[in-house]
Amino acid sequence: MNNEPDRRRAGKDENSPGSAAVHLRLLAEASEILASGLDAEESLHRLARVVVSHLADACVIDVIEGEGLRRLAVVERDQQGSLRTLPGGLLPGPDSSAAALAKVLRGSGPLVVTDFGTSGRGDALLAAQRALYRVLGARTALIVPLRMRQQVLGALTVIRRAPQEVFDAQERALAADLGHRASLALENARLYALQQRTAEQLQLSLLPDLSHVGHLQLLARYVAAREEAEVGGDWYDAFRLPDNSVVLAIGDVMGHDLAAAVGMGQLRNMLRALAYDSEAPPSGVMSRLDRVMQGLTDVQLVTAVIARIEAPSGEPWRLHWTNAGHPPPLLAQQNGRVLLLEAGRAPILGVDPGFRRETASVTLPAGSTLLLYTDGLIERPGEDIGRGLTRLRQHAAALAREPLSVFRDELLTRMSDVVQHDDIAIVALRTPSDWH
Repeated sequence: MNNEPDRRRAGKDENSPGSAAVHLRLLAEASEILASGLDAEESLHRLARVVVSHLADACVIDVIEGEGLRRLAVVERDQQGSLRTLPGGLLPGPDSSAAALAKVLRGSGPLVVTDFGTSGRGDALLAAQRALYRVLGARTALIVPLRMRQQVLGALTVIRRAPQEVFDAQERALAADLGHRASLALENARLYALQQRTAEQLQLSLLPDLSHVGHLQLLARYVAAREEAEVGGDWYDAFRLPDNSVVLAIGDVMGHDLAAAVGMGQLRNMLRALAYDSEAPPSGVMSRLDRVMQGLTDVQLVTAVIARIEAPSGEPWRLHWTNAGHPPPLLAQQNGRVLLLEAGRAPILGVDPGFRRETASVTLPAGSTLLLYTDGLIERPGEDIGRGLTRLRQHAAALAREPLSVFRDELLTRMSDVVQHDDIAIVALRTPSDWH
């Protein structure tokens, strides 16, 4: 004879679902899951599985999204005792007058449901709830709110199939505690996402509009990392000087947070002022930027390339550049020859403002493409950076004759064929096909 329900009600067996020991293990596991990351959806899926393992026959988690409702997780124990996940999805809005779930989402609860009826005619959410209860074989359901600072974010529903297995006061308190912990995790994830969106928008707003540079074929792109969701300090710039030469710059402020994005904006504005108000070559501008950065900002370490493009009348274009610890610029010619411009290298900014920097120069052949980029384009975890540079040269050679927009977009696609762990910034310039 199966006496599991009796043990659950009595709570005498330390391994039974109603025991204090099981409750403590459940809280410990739930706390670890919810504190392990900022992916709320994954954490709440794992929480539902733990709840079913220790407390119930099924667990459902619903979250409010805008004016609607989304069923985030549905986990049940099948007849063989294994856990399985059922599909969730969008639900009717929480404006039902009869559904217990809607009442909890409006601020009531926790609520215990024992009347599951057979239909919900005229009430879409009630009908959806009763259909789910039938699928799960529910005889008792306990719904607790996911509430944070008087705002309900969603609901956690714990379900049992045996009619005699009611939720006692201790279990209702436990479920409420789990709901509170889940709401903290959900709120933290949402706050993190909001901060991330704010930082990314700030970063994008600080990057320049290149449409005013004029006669140059010049395109740029910033791509945020697809993993970790961290904002970095990648930046680029392009602007005309009084002598009609053009300055191109690209760099990376060390760090992946809002401070890095703010530091990026500070450096870009400093560079513009220093380059515009000076006839110094790129190396001189870089040295001045290093001194000003260390004297007036909290930014510590920065890699950068500063370049100046000159086009004397009727003569080939000339590129002058200096490099502060940054990946080398790339020059792709229409004949398929690709060069990494390794000259002009010196230590990163923030180490020694008195370090001597040099300016390198090269002629830009007609129809060639100059590419400045940050390390996110070529780096992969656990791989030597030389392999990334080799891939970059190969793809650039294959795309050298394509229109500049195709060169930029296809290069990004080909170089980002794995999960992108870092931000990417690129600037691509195409010289005219002839000089006249």
